[in-house]
Amino acid sequence: MFVLELEVTPPESLVVDEDILYNSLTNRQRGNENTLRPATLDSLSIHQLAAQGEISQVIGHLNKDSSLLNKQDERGFTPLMWAAAIGEKAVVDVLLEKRADPKIIALERESALITLASSGGFVDIVESLLGHGIDINTPPPNGGTPLLYALRGNHVRCVEALLAKGADLTIESDSGYSPAGALGHKKIRKLLEDHILKLYKSHK
Repeated sequence: MFVLELEVTPPESLVVDEDILYNSLTNRQRGNENTLRPATLDSLSIHQLAAQGEISQVIGHLNKDSSLLNKQDERGFTPLMWAAAIGEKAVVDVLLEKRADPKIIALERESALITLASSGGFVDIVESLLGHGIDINTPPPNGGTPLLYALRGNHVRCVEALLAKGADLTIESDSGYSPAGALGHKKIRKLLEDHILKLYKSHK
């Protein structure tokens, strides 16, 4: 069986305090205010702030130093990549509006769209990134297209969005993983079958 490597582990720069990160994320998801103290926020990098959805702090950093927009951390992740990896749509949109580069590749060949947003199943972020000049069928450095990552994670809505944007079902990863490898998932199988049938009918 072919396996597409999807593991994305946070670099040390993000792991400042796991309790702080957990509390911040869960409170925001519940619609509550973040519990981070201002002094704590001041100690975090723009990458950490982007991952935690601290929009005003991210903007403040960029207003002071615009070179931080595409700054890569020790793993090669930009603020945009961290926001995409965690699912922080509002931060992603702010960074894209400020012209963050969504095509940057990290040290382990991750990218905001190809690896992080697609494998995380963040369909709204995938759609935002697709609107900024990314060719979803250009073979990436690791051979895994956004579609393959979404399929591997069984993210139905992501797969649907990528197919609607013209994702190519024939592209395999370097390891040989292909859309056929995702057919064990019933909803994915039905989605792919319907898409193939639609393509067939449109070319008759």
